[in-house]
Amino acid sequence: MKKLESSLLNMVLVLTGVAVIMGGILAYVNYLTEGPINKQKEKALADGIKTVMVCDELVVTKTDTVTQNDEKGKELTYIVYQVADAKGKEKGVAVESTTNGFGGDLKVLVGFNTDGKILGYTLLEHAETPGLGAKADKWFQKGEKGDIIGKDPKEPLTVSKDGGQVDAITASTITSRAFLLAVNNAYKAYKNTPAADAETGATKSESK
Repeated sequence: MKKLESSLLNMVLVLTGVAVIMGGILAYVNYLTEGPINKQKEKALADGIKTVMVCDELVVTKTDTVTQNDEKGKELTYIVYQVADAKGKEKGVAVESTTNGFGGDLKVLVGFNTDGKILGYTLLEHAETPGLGAKADKWFQKGEKGDIIGKDPKEPLTVSKDGGQVDAITASTITSRAFLLAVNNAYKAYKNTPAADAETGATKSESK
């Protein structure tokens, strides 16, 4: 086999060919893994809803997409899952809420009962520092130092350093503020859906 002449044109052609082949391989691998990854996310969400609603046997009866502006005027999107138990009795809602934490996006799933009190929460995604901000997955749970379970965010939850009633994670005030903001925003999104009390009314939302 004749050896290719070492020239700029041949080098470009070879590199282009390698890039095309590698791109094809990556696209194929992405195609193969996309399905399992999506299924894994769906399972994590389903398990998360059971956790935050404190109920193993439940049904998501409706899903609302709510948009509202933050304090800086940025439009944010929230997913509100209306939930009933196996007998069809309304349990409340689970709300996906995302804020910017210390290390990046902090996505929280919060469960509220029909009175608007917090049933539970779980972190769906975060990029917080291990051993510090990452403690948010436990710190605010029932019986822990920053326990928010059973609280009504009608009056926004804030850390004690800001004059609030919730103890911040040690050495992670930024993460704590971001977490509580996500919870407060989730509550507002809940109150802006048809699932909320009639006195609040429904604002801009899209049902799926």
